[in-house]
Amino acid sequence: MRLASPKYILERPDLESVNSDNISNILKNDSKFVKKIFSLANQPKYVYWDKYKHKPVSGDLTLEEQWMLVSFLRDASAIETPIKSYPEGNYFKWIRLPNVDENLHQVDMLVGGGLFPKSRIPRGDREIYISRGVIEEAIASSQLEGAHTTRVAAKKMILEKIKPKNKSEQMIVNNYQAMLALEDDFKTRKLSKSMLFELHSVLTDKTIDKSEQGRFRRDKDEIVVEGDIGSDTYTSHIPPQESFLDIEIERLILYANDELQNKFVHPLIKAIFLHFWVGYLHPFTDGNGRLARALFYWYLLKKDYWTFSYIPISTLIKKSPVQYAMAYIYTEQDREDLTYFFDYQMRKISQAIADFGEYLTKQSSQNHQVEQIVSNEIVLNDRQRQLIFYFLSESNASTTTGSHATLNNVSRQTAAKDLSTLFDNKLIKSKKDGKYVRYYASDRLKKLSAPN
Repeated sequence: MRLASPKYILERPDLESVNSDNISNILKNDSKFVKKIFSLANQPKYVYWDKYKHKPVSGDLTLEEQWMLVSFLRDASAIETPIKSYPEGNYFKWIRLPNVDENLHQVDMLVGGGLFPKSRIPRGDREIYISRGVIEEAIASSQLEGAHTTRVAAKKMILEKIKPKNKSEQMIVNNYQAMLALEDDFKTRKLSKSMLFELHSVLTDKTIDKSEQGRFRRDKDEIVVEGDIGSDTYTSHIPPQESFLDIEIERLILYANDELQNKFVHPLIKAIFLHFWVGYLHPFTDGNGRLARALFYWYLLKKDYWTFSYIPISTLIKKSPVQYAMAYIYTEQDREDLTYFFDYQMRKISQAIADFGEYLTKQSSQNHQVEQIVSNEIVLNDRQRQLIFYFLSESNASTTTGSHATLNNVSRQTAAKDLSTLFDNKLIKSKKDGKYVRYYASDRLKKLSAPN
């Protein structure tokens, strides 16, 4: 296997001097100290030795002895997953941390209507929020995989259906099309090899050679996963050999279709495990990260976790790409402990839920503000209110009929009617821009919104 850069190896504690008798005595005689150590290592984040060594618990045990105790307690609490490691064949395991049930309840309330009831998202306007989530996820997930373009430029390209000019832009368009396909089609289907090939082809259209689509990677492809960690580039993962991949992809498909185990596993837990499993197996020559995140959404949408259509998780992962990579590395190199990856994902999901709640509150406030500004002029629908606020909040804001239609998932006829009504009431003005007619805030709208 060709390594393009040195393999990243986790720092290991020196356990040669560890006295196991000291650990045994602590376990037998000082339960408070044991609980304190276990809590420190697991909350608020699940940490590895490289982080734990900077915040030891004062007591009779050395740092190395404390870490050995942490490892012992983690092993005793671990639950096996169906995911196998290579080449050892050990099962990855995870720990059900104390905050897991609270986080899962938060997600269930989200879907069930407790936090974000459907009544809070008006029936006619839900497509607006879905469109926003799909666009943001498509952009961020592609940027995670190296797409070099700004969010503003990428969003304009999608909304105005501008033809991609390079590989980065094509990646974003592909991811957008894949997210739409998940919502419209894939979520109703069982996972299969053919569906994996189909989804992968959508994600990698015009970005990889056709010969690399419709097949899994082979050993001769010499694929390794590289990433920047700190100031250097490392090989962070060497995918398993093709013989292992061919067997395990079948088990992954069974697991995704709820056919591998009879016991119930919460859908969010399974979605996170599928995300990791795809990333670990790395079944294709390219596009594996995007595929892993797409299958995360696929499984949740298939299980009717409809609210995840609104929540772009990758926008948060993109803010901490090194932590995302390290979640994989910790899991793979610290005794197949999948808790590192699970804990990272759950924290990002919880943050995304909170951000979406704030977004809804902000939208409600914005709509009220717009109503106060123009209520005497015209009765606005929600699409028009959001557009007016966009014009008022950004100095160079503009839109076209096509971008307004795409963002709100409505026909061009409906979009044109929205804009025509605003134009007739002199709230927006138009200007020819090449083949487009672009709309801006009118001087009258700016005057209406100006402070008295």
